[in-house]
Amino acid sequence: MEVFFSLWTAMIIGIIPLAGWVLWRWNDIWYAVACAGGKKLPPGHMGLPFFGEMLSFIWYFKIVRHPDEYINIKRRRYGDGVGLYKTHLFGSPSIVVYSPMAIKFVLQEPTFSPGWPSSKLMGTTSLAAMEGDAHSRMRSFVVRAINHPDALHRITLTIQPCLRAALESWVQKGRIVVFNEVKKVTFEITGKYFASFEPGPLLDTLIELFYGMLNGIRAYPVNLPGTAYRRALQCRWKVIEIFREELEKRKKFNATNAKDDLMGGLMQMKDEEGKPLRDIEVLDNIAGLIIAGFDTTSLAITWGFYYLAKYPEVLKKLREEHLPISKKLNGDFITYDDISSCKYTNKVVEEIIRLANISACIFRIASKDINYKGYKIPKGWKVISWVRYLHTNPENFDDPMCFNPDRWSEPPKMGTYLVFGGGPRICAGSKLARLQVAVLIHHLVVGYRWELVNPEAEITYLSHPKPADGVEINISKI
Repeated sequence: MEVFFSLWTAMIIGIIPLAGWVLWRWNDIWYAVACAGGKKLPPGHMGLPFFGEMLSFIWYFKIVRHPDEYINIKRRRYGDGVGLYKTHLFGSPSIVVYSPMAIKFVLQEPTFSPGWPSSKLMGTTSLAAMEGDAHSRMRSFVVRAINHPDALHRITLTIQPCLRAALESWVQKGRIVVFNEVKKVTFEITGKYFASFEPGPLLDTLIELFYGMLNGIRAYPVNLPGTAYRRALQCRWKVIEIFREELEKRKKFNATNAKDDLMGGLMQMKDEEGKPLRDIEVLDNIAGLIIAGFDTTSLAITWGFYYLAKYPEVLKKLREEHLPISKKLNGDFITYDDISSCKYTNKVVEEIIRLANISACIFRIASKDINYKGYKIPKGWKVISWVRYLHTNPENFDDPMCFNPDRWSEPPKMGTYLVFGGGPRICAGSKLARLQVAVLIHHLVVGYRWELVNPEAEITYLSHPKPADGVEINISKI
């Protein structure tokens, strides 16, 4: 009997490490077999069954809050090589790319399709979901509507009444959480320019619906009752119906009631053959552009408050640049030409956006097996361009975590600054985003003073980087 128990104990002791090794290597073995033949996979580790390396990702981004260590530890383990490695993240086998050359290849290669967010949430005819010639056609419409100089001149004047009113209301409160307040005013501006919606119950309903959609975009896409994804689909349906009702009103009154906003612009645009956009194309792209823009713009502005409070010498230079313009305007709104002439302000905006690193990575899906420098990127795998690494790598930016607008006196190294993505899918609203931050800076620095309530607040990184307190400030008029 003692011999039997000894043998049994020995077997258990031997099986436990073997079982652990199998679990640890299961994904590597499974996907190596599934992708056998031809080129080898990049180096890397694919983690545990189902979970992959998500526990490691959460550890660095949420627990210890050192997101750059997530990629650096991979570099130390596998070497820089050609700038990519295999892993299993967000429920899918994945290839992470992090060198400028590899990221450029992925973002410019048409065989990598949009990998996130879901086209069911963004709309199948939205700019985010379309590909090929259809994408190029739609992109030309959208760029003309929100990124062309004529559009930016109008937008500059459109957004300022909302900004002025918001700043006055913040002074009345005395102490605010910037991110919470900026979200409201950014959405008001978005509603005003995109569909001429005024503040009120309709806009309040829309912002709740859009946050329902955002929560679903960030969730695992399981369409079951009670899931964030199911609620997001329901929110999208309601959003489209609200915009459809407005669209039908405009079609009924035709040109006699034309409005100078994004919806009106998209309704009137025609392609080279004289064909206008279909209704669903107008609706999908208004909803998609709001999803893509208003939350990220709110975060960029929030970081602007944070960095300008932390770096008074930068704030001093901004005031020196804007006070002469403010005196010349004599109470009028600043123009797009004025903003464009503010060279130091534009450097500050670039530095805010670079350090904010709002989107750590860009997702694509390989639509076929692809060879990159001797390594196989298998069909159907996610390809994750880790652009955050480009912006925080000291090889690309000196002292990268220091807020230094003067670094923009010289252009960055080729392929190292991709806050708006790259290739044919580069953000269509990049100039609009920069403009909103710059206009807010003008009004802020000439008329207000503020200080951080929690200057040593920790930074959270999920779902996007921001100070944990949302940047709580005391604000008053100068």
